[in-house]
Amino acid sequence: MRNLHPEKYNTFMQFEILISNLTNPTILFFLLGMIAIWVKSDLQIPESTAKFISLYLLFSIGFKGGQELSHSGITNQVLICLVFGIALAAIIPAYTFFILKRKLSISDSGAIAAAYGSVSAVTFVAAMAFLEMQQLKPGGHMVAVMALMESPAIIVGVVLMNRFSETQNSKKLNSIIAHSFTNGSVLLIFGSLIIGFIADGKQAEGIKPFTTDIFKGFLAIFLLEMGMVTAKRFSAFKKYGAFVTLFAIIIPCINGLLTAYFSGWITDSVADRFIFSILAASASYIAVPAAMKLAAPKADPGLYIPMALGVTFPFNITIGMPLYYAVIQMSL
Repeated sequence: MRNLHPEKYNTFMQFEILISNLTNPTILFFLLGMIAIWVKSDLQIPESTAKFISLYLLFSIGFKGGQELSHSGITNQVLICLVFGIALAAIIPAYTFFILKRKLSISDSGAIAAAYGSVSAVTFVAAMAFLEMQQLKPGGHMVAVMALMESPAIIVGVVLMNRFSETQNSKKLNSIIAHSFTNGSVLLIFGSLIIGFIADGKQAEGIKPFTTDIFKGFLAIFLLEMGMVTAKRFSAFKKYGAFVTLFAIIIPCINGLLTAYFSGWITDSVADRFIFSILAASASYIAVPAAMKLAAPKADPGLYIPMALGVTFPFNITIGMPLYYAVIQMSL
């Protein structure tokens, strides 16, 4: 294959990345959940089981992020990258919420804003594969950046929902922020990250089978349930189809392009800049749905999950990645 013309070889490798991600078992289980509803199967995931898996995913993502941060150490450059990642995760949901609430409910606007301020772990993995093709390797702290970008986006989404909700408008801002930080889903992922950071490495190995080895299995079941929920409520996505489809393409593209350029002020590493770009452009369909299931039960997963998984994800791994990489190369 390497005898191919470089442009043709890169196109072939992009196709390989696309196929690899679309044949990921966890994503296929999401499709199975949708199929189960379309064929009117009696397949069901008990509500208590679904809630437990949501809590487990938040715990595992947070703990592993804390462990990665502990292993990489905290240098000035790492701190700058962490702060930049947190800033992205706070700014993106803050501005997208006001775009969304022009057309959507407060709950849906907050959930979608949180999803697009947060990150997609699967897109992150695809980005790593893309960098490997370019013979580039990002710093180990970028995994911690990814994990740290979950909480700020969820917090901002919950704060905005509480601030603009008709039933909670009378609350003072400090009480809204306090409620957002003490919300069970936010507290769990943020607390797990801190515990992962301060935990003894040898002691942490004892729960590694729980936090790592079975993660993808629980993720598959979670996405199976999310697929069923999405298929049941897909009418909401159809109702706002044109608006939300354009949002799911244009907003991530803008976020990725701007980050690709301005991240040059933060780090000289092409690989780190590319990861920042894909994190800014991606949308969560794992941690945020798990959090919103608890924090915003009125938000329709049949709207924000198809946007993140059905539109933004394939856009990023086909068009977005080479586009963001090209902007970084031109800005060197």
